[in-house]
Amino acid sequence: MAIGHTSAQMALRDPDIRLMLRVRDDDTAAFGELVERFQHRLVAVMHHLVGSAEEAEDLAQEVFLRVYRTRKKYTPKAKFSTWLFTIANNLALNALRDRKRRPVMPLEVRDSGPLGPRPTETLAPTRADPPTHNLQQQELAEVIRTALDGLNERQRMAIVLNKFEDMNYSDIADVMALTTKAVKSLLSRARSKLREALQGYIYMDGEVPPPEDVEVEGERVTEDADP
Repeated sequence: MAIGHTSAQMALRDPDIRLMLRVRDDDTAAFGELVERFQHRLVAVMHHLVGSAEEAEDLAQEVFLRVYRTRKKYTPKAKFSTWLFTIANNLALNALRDRKRRPVMPLEVRDSGPLGPRPTETLAPTRADPPTHNLQQQELAEVIRTALDGLNERQRMAIVLNKFEDMNYSDIADVMALTTKAVKSLLSRARSKLREALQGYIYMDGEVPPPEDVEVEGERVTEDADP
């Protein structure tokens, strides 16, 4: 009774849980709505984690397949998005570890992705931009991508969930099966690495404050320090 009561309370607060409970009851329309709500976000997160748009699409599809296959066992214990990205986290880590065991030639990742143009395109020159500015922007995009790639798997996952899914420490801890303290430590080290890697670029020309004036507060990463 207590579990059912808790589930009912969570369903009242989270419309995605209500949808998933309908999926559990074999409502295919509800499943389609969940896919529509989360597909773009899920592919985007996977893309940032694995670097390949094609692989990100495949992994997102596998996440939804697992959701559907295990629907009968679903019992809400956290927000639906937390549960969904827990599955995504496990699949992404498995994919990255498989890649290490079976090295392949790197895929080109500068094409437009699920979040829109890749950084090199987002920062592409306009007709009004001077040539020097264009070169600086293109170089910055490359450095940002390299900086992200320089993070380890767990740091990158924590940063992506915090930045792109706007998850707080507690939700990230649930997704990654860590303590809140461990998540804070991961994010702190990741942000420090990003600031160090980007310091010579994001503070160029005196357009923004020096690094010591740009501090991370709470659970947000400053735009200047973030990719």
